[in-house]
Amino acid sequence: MPPLPGGEPAGTLVLLGFAGRAGWPEFAAAPEAADGAPDPLDRWSRREILALAEAVGGTALFPFGGPPWLPFQRWAQRADTLFPSPLGLLIHPEWGLWHSLRGAVALRERLDLPPLPAATHPCEACVARLCLTACPVGAFTESGYDVAGCATHIAAPAGADCIDQGCAARRACPVGAAHAHPPEAAGFFMRAFLAARG
Repeated sequence: MPPLPGGEPAGTLVLLGFAGRAGWPEFAAAPEAADGAPDPLDRWSRREILALAEAVGGTALFPFGGPPWLPFQRWAQRADTLFPSPLGLLIHPEWGLWHSLRGAVALRERLDLPPLPAATHPCEACVARLCLTACPVGAFTESGYDVAGCATHIAAPAGADCIDQGCAARRACPVGAAHAHPPEAAGFFMRAFLAARG
């Protein structure tokens, strides 16, 4: 658990983020989404989560703004039924690859939380592994992710489908496919990925 101001250990860490399509309209309607300034989603997340943390007397934490980088993926695997996928993203039995963490609130109190439900790794029964073959430039393999190859592809005219509809490898996964990002969200995230490497 991360320490609270003054060094006191947190009793409970509440993770906050998007699951499926639900969070996108909230962000899209926010002033940060249209003001033209850099990092609109991070700024919106910071504003919303800081306000929530203040309201409950907690401490806001974020997966961006480092170094140092906080271990959000490790926290997520302790907090929910998430498993590593061949793409390097965490996969959920219901939401598939369509979830993301925007921050957390650390509380002094230790909340009595129910145990996680039993779940099996959704990728274990997947023979086709379409996620590893759908990328037009083969950026995903069993040995890792070719970030530079991916970025080069989506920056070129041939990468228009990935920019407009979202990562082809991510879309190929059948788990949670009904929760995939709408095109406007997919385009936002892909352009943000490209801009971060510009």
